[in-house]
Parts: sequence; structure tokens; C-alpha cells
Amino acid sequence: MRLLITGVGGFVGSHLAEALLAASPEAELWGCDLSGEPRPFHPAALHLLGADLCDPAAAQAVVQVSRPDRIYHLAAQAFAGDSWDTPWPTLETNLRGQVNLLEAVLAERSAPRILVVASSEMYGRTARPGQPVDETFPLCPENPYAVSKAAQDLLAHQYYLSRSLPIVRARPFNHIGPRQNHRFAAPAFASQIAAIEAGRQAPVVRVGNLTARRDITDVRDIVRAYVLALELGQPGEAYNLGSGRSRSMQEVLDVLLSFARVPISVEVDSARLRPADAPDVVCDASKFRAATGWAPRIPFEQSLQDLLEYERLQVN
Repeated sequence: MRLLITGVGGFVGSHLAEALLAASPEAELWGCDLSGEPRPFHPAALHLLGADLCDPAAAQAVVQVSRPDRIYHLAAQAFAGDSWDTPWPTLETNLRGQVNLLEAVLAERSAPRILVVASSEMYGRTARPGQPVDETFPLCPENPYAVSKAAQDLLAHQYYLSRSLPIVRARPFNHIGPRQNHRFAAPAFASQIAAIEAGRQAPVVRVGNLTARRDITDVRDIVRAYVLALELGQPGEAYNLGSGRSRSMQEVLDVLLSFARVPISVEVDSARLRPADAPDVVCDASKFRAATGWAPRIPFEQSLQDLLEYERLQVN
């Protein structure tokens, strides 16, 4: 079995590489990202390729060299906040890269099973705050990033319908864990706490909107779902992935502060507030559970403790 992860240098891609090797140690694992430079967390068994999927020739070379039986397409501009300032680069990166990858697969006349990862951001501000959202819920993206993920999802379905590519679509809700970029709330809180404990920052954590509620799952549970999606999911189908419970950013912060080794105060930083922010989003993952038996295993508090321990190691 030959496996390819696009965006393997990212937060989720690195955890997926570990999960795939754990599930299939005999597999030949390939990964690509922009730099092609190995990261400290990359498994030794990973065959790494440097490629910009926005270049059709580069995308074709990745498919030709890796000859994958499974493709996990994670490569994307992943920051909703950035998309407000650079909407077109976000749309171009996320759509052009996917089109080039799928066209490269068609050019090679191969039919690997493909996972396209969208995002719960595409559902936007639900009409039923706090009520679980299933896959039939209307798409209502509220930022350019969310628009790009909705388009990726729809584009994947179009290639399934019109070109018979065996594509499964994942719609993950928020996920957290070690190695996550500090632009996201939980690692932003954890990195500040670690810096404060080390005496490198004044004892104040700066935050954005703490009233927003999100369905939060550990990244290690999410990548386990990605592995199951290509083994047991049905091509042409879309699957929500999440815990089924929302938590406020205030709760995330409070749990992290409970692990802190020194007293810390909190201040709101207007620069961390979004122009639009859905108040309460909850995942209905019953369709995926029925298809695969998947459910999150790692407790919320454990996820945050592991995240904080990782950030402490980065400071020391």
C-alpha cells in the first residue's frame, strides 16, 4: 500500500503520518509540502517531496513519483483570520491546489481512494445555536476561508460525480493538540502560559472572543477518523467529525489556567477578534459513527494538558 499526504508538514498532516504508520506499518508513506524540508516530528519512514500543488507540473510529479493507492489531501491555507486580509490567495491556494491534484490523478489514469478535508467553518452561523449540525445542514460560510473549504467540498463531489474518482469528504469541526499553530485560540493561550511560567512574558494572557463556543476534538482522534474514512467511508459521501459537545473559549482558557504554575490574569486584545464569529457550533457525527464505529477517545482536559506540556517544551 502506497499512501500520500499532502500538507504533511502541517499540524494535522504530521499527526496523520504517525497514525497511518501505526495503523499500517508495512505501508510506503509519502508526503509533500511546500518546502520539502524534514521536520523534527516527521517519521523516519516518510518519503518527503517538496511541491507547490498550485503548479500543475509539480502536482503531476508528486502523483507520478508516489503512485499512491490512498491520498489524504490536507494541503491548504488553513487560517480563517488570514483570509480576511488575503481572500484571493486563500481561494487560489485551496482550489487551484486541489484541482491540480485531481487532474494529475486523472492524467495518470489511476484511481486511488482520496480524502478531501473541508471544514465545519462552511456551515457558518447556524439557525439553531447549540443544536447539532449534520451533513444536510445548508452551507453558510462567513469568511473567505470558509468559502474556500465549501468550494473544495463541492469540487470534490463534482469530480466524484463527473469523473468517477473515489473521493470521500471529511468535514472536521475544531481540533486541538501538540504542534498546533499559535494563531488558533487554544495553542495561543497555552503558549502564553508557558512563556509566563518561564519568565519570558508578563503574567497576562491576551485573548479574543471568549464567549464563542466550539465543538473541540483532539487532533489524534481526528486523524484516526481520517484513516477510517478511506477504509470504511463511502466514496461520494461527506462526513462530519466532532465530539457532539460545544465548549466556550472561556472554558478552554479556564482549564489551561488551572494547569498553570503561577498566577495569571487575562486581558481582551481587540486584534484577536474576528469580523464575524459564529456563536455556538455543535457537530452531529452520527453518520460517520454508523459507518465506521469511530468516536473520540481522548478527554478534553487531557488534550489541553498535552498541548500545554508541548508548549512548555518549546519554551525550555
